[in-house]
Amino acid sequence: MQDIKPLIPGSRIPLLVEPASADGAAADPRGLVAWFEDHQADVDAWLLDNGAVLFRGFGVGTPGSFARVTRAVSAGLKDCSEENVPRTKLTSGVYTSTEYPAEYFLSMHSEYSYSHNWPRRLFFGCITAAQEGGQTPIADNRKVMAALDPEVVKRFKDKGVTYVRNLHSGQGFGLSWQESFQTEERADVEEYCRANDVAFEWKDDGGVRLSQTMPGIIAHPETGEEIWFNQAPQFHPSDYPQEIYESLLASYNGGEDLPQNVCFGDGSPIDAEMLQHVRDTMRETAVMFPWQQGDLLLLDNVLVCHGRAPFKGPRKILVAMS
Repeated sequence: MQDIKPLIPGSRIPLLVEPASADGAAADPRGLVAWFEDHQADVDAWLLDNGAVLFRGFGVGTPGSFARVTRAVSAGLKDCSEENVPRTKLTSGVYTSTEYPAEYFLSMHSEYSYSHNWPRRLFFGCITAAQEGGQTPIADNRKVMAALDPEVVKRFKDKGVTYVRNLHSGQGFGLSWQESFQTEERADVEEYCRANDVAFEWKDDGGVRLSQTMPGIIAHPETGEEIWFNQAPQFHPSDYPQEIYESLLASYNGGEDLPQNVCFGDGSPIDAEMLQHVRDTMRETAVMFPWQQGDLLLLDNVLVCHGRAPFKGPRKILVAMS
């Protein structure tokens, strides 16, 4: 048996699962895989109810053990494509989490909600906890939507969101198309875009402009609940610190050629103050906990959004998606 309880008193997320015994055998990742096999229905139910489950004390503290556990307990890990943040691929389906500069807060978001190719579940594994900060804040998107201004919710539901990216060809601010799509072949990019309803246009400087329109709110695939599910606050340049935001607007044609930007699905602009209201609401709704080496966090990517707090010292958190 395992000990199962809320990690944070008064919060439903994350649900904490720990070995009932503290001996070395209990901390063997193979024991966690076996337990998953016997309790898959329980985990599925917890995810639909709570949205986030933290497995602590099972010894999943190396890249190898993280890869073995996630591959064993998931139907199939996804390889990242169409990236909008820098990360490093370690092996098939296993990546470092965002390599966004340590001094900045990474906005709350649901992974790949700007894409038709979004994952249902996320695994985060703590290999090295930061000396200070570096938490992965998580928030229930149902609570986020309930706390938002109803007019904001209505506009996102009615209009949807258009995401625009300008990926350079090797030199420039932001990601190159080679980094984003993990290929050197234009044909691979074009094939992916056609298959995933992404409008693309190759630019004279060798870069590519991408555009796709997605819902701002979706129905959960299993429960049918309406869920806040978009990355508009993160894609808008106002997400950067003020001095970087102003510099980008000045450098990129007033916003036309920004590495990434966002508007409503009908082409109308999204007010920066509205997006700040969304960011503030997500952070106010979020819970944070310090990582411990060997932690494995499982999220329902639709129900729960996540971010990253600034940190000091070495930090290594891995991610896998399914």
